[in-house]
Amino acid sequence: MEERLQFVRDALSDRFTMSELCARYGISRRIGYKWLARYEAEGRPGLRDRSRAPHECPHRIPKAVEALLLQERQAHPFWGARKLLKVLETRYPKIERWPAASTAADLLARHGLVQKRRRRRPSMHPGVVRPTTAAPNDLWTADFKGQFRTGNRVYCYPLTIADQHTRFLLECRGLLSTQTVTAKPVFERVFREHGLPIAMRTDNGVPFATQAIHGLSYLNVWWMQLGIAHQRIRPGCPQENGAHERMHRTLKRQAIKPVRATCAAQQRNFDAFRREYNTERPHERLGQETPASQYRDSPRPYPERLPIPDYPGHFLVKKVTTGGTFRFRDRLLYLANAMVDQHIGLEETDDGIWAIHFNMVLLATFDERDYRITG
Repeated sequence: MEERLQFVRDALSDRFTMSELCARYGISRRIGYKWLARYEAEGRPGLRDRSRAPHECPHRIPKAVEALLLQERQAHPFWGARKLLKVLETRYPKIERWPAASTAADLLARHGLVQKRRRRRPSMHPGVVRPTTAAPNDLWTADFKGQFRTGNRVYCYPLTIADQHTRFLLECRGLLSTQTVTAKPVFERVFREHGLPIAMRTDNGVPFATQAIHGLSYLNVWWMQLGIAHQRIRPGCPQENGAHERMHRTLKRQAIKPVRATCAAQQRNFDAFRREYNTERPHERLGQETPASQYRDSPRPYPERLPIPDYPGHFLVKKVTTGGTFRFRDRLLYLANAMVDQHIGLEETDDGIWAIHFNMVLLATFDERDYRITG
């Protein structure tokens, strides 16, 4: 302040030119004229430092938009800034300017609505084959979410079915067990409503697979009858069904905790979660569109009668007995109990080497020299 005041006094004394005076004080002529103008307008107080903050902030969030963001976040505490902005843009089309996702995230953090988490390094398991799809119903994924007890101490086993391409959650049904007798009606209802997928990807647990040859179970044999290819991930590698597992994390956080008193009340929670997940919640994988806006039913309808496998003329067709066996020449060979009453096709691929097909799916092979069936 004193140096600026002395500069003004020297300038008003007319003993120096402005160029000489500015060179003497080590400032530019523009700065010199600025201090003179301030002194003439305000006197000594005009020589004080002023705030450099802009008078107006063009990217500041308007109060109305800020209130909408905070209100929507409180209604959906697990939605991020991008999802909130997408929903609000659709709901309020008259608002022309919306903040960037980073600005909205800063707003949520300032109001204590963001829980800080440790950033995890992305990892890729060696040998993982990513599921590739080109259209809805190319691949469905299915799994049982970990069981839990409801308030009345009854175990609930949530069965979830989703479309891999659009992330559309086709079903989320709380069952009393993982047995085929309880799971099959759920799949049949979904098939009747949405049609048949080309392939189904699951883990190796019950009822999707067993320890039998080719993992044959009553459920995947039924799928093969319908012309659905069954993809099984490797044991102990849930990351090969990563999209489905990620959906399970959201399901657990929003629809299971806290656990409801009964299975019926828990199912109402599942139904509400599925509606929101499909129709309201934008998805990062879909460019912040909702799964319901991208999903279309399959053009392959569920048949009223199961089709009979049609094998080429050079195949040897055999019917599996009630004991899971089939007769080949003078031998009775065991295949699997899940194949009871099914017609299989035998193809001689080499001298004495036979391939066992079911609906054009290669199940196993055996050699006439020892009649040992290998998968």
